[in-house]
Amino acid sequence: MMLIDLLTHQPQALGAVVRATPTWVWGLLAGLAALGASQLRNRTVSRQRVLAMPVAMAAFSAYGVVSAFGAAGMGAWAVGSWAASAALTAWLLLAIDPHAPQNARLDAATGHFHLPGSWMPLLLILAVFLTKYTVGIELAMRPQAASTLDFALPVCLAYGCFTGVFAARAIRLHMLALGSPTAIPGPVPTMS
Repeated sequence: MMLIDLLTHQPQALGAVVRATPTWVWGLLAGLAALGASQLRNRTVSRQRVLAMPVAMAAFSAYGVVSAFGAAGMGAWAVGSWAASAALTAWLLLAIDPHAPQNARLDAATGHFHLPGSWMPLLLILAVFLTKYTVGIELAMRPQAASTLDFALPVCLAYGCFTGVFAARAIRLHMLALGSPTAIPGPVPTMS
């Protein structure tokens, strides 16, 4: 990647890149960081709110894929790769650990989840943002990269993995709400 090469050989260029970043991007980062930080403490949330985070982050990831590769004529392929990566990641995570987070419970009377705090949502949100930011910089410096498989594939797979992690968590909680102790019925596949 040109950005890594530039920062490795000319680290002073980072200042110019940061200064050229539109102000609204920093506002978005602050909002996303606040959203992620809200997940650090124990909280009580509705079923709709449990779904809101993975849906919002999936939309942000899909937007990242389409905005990066759609104009280069790779939009359908990129979205397909992202979706396949998301589905595979969610399936693998559910196969490895089909249970809702430890200490998560559903209040049957209110329909609200009581969730333990976690660093994972904050880290994932920041990873999605950093990926989108880095891809944006790379494509601003080297627009032709949008039409190359060696650039597009890892980006789409990364976005898909992030989406799959969020989806797996939501599925686990949904299964808890349905009264199932696990997200995958039957025995859990083992990795050999």
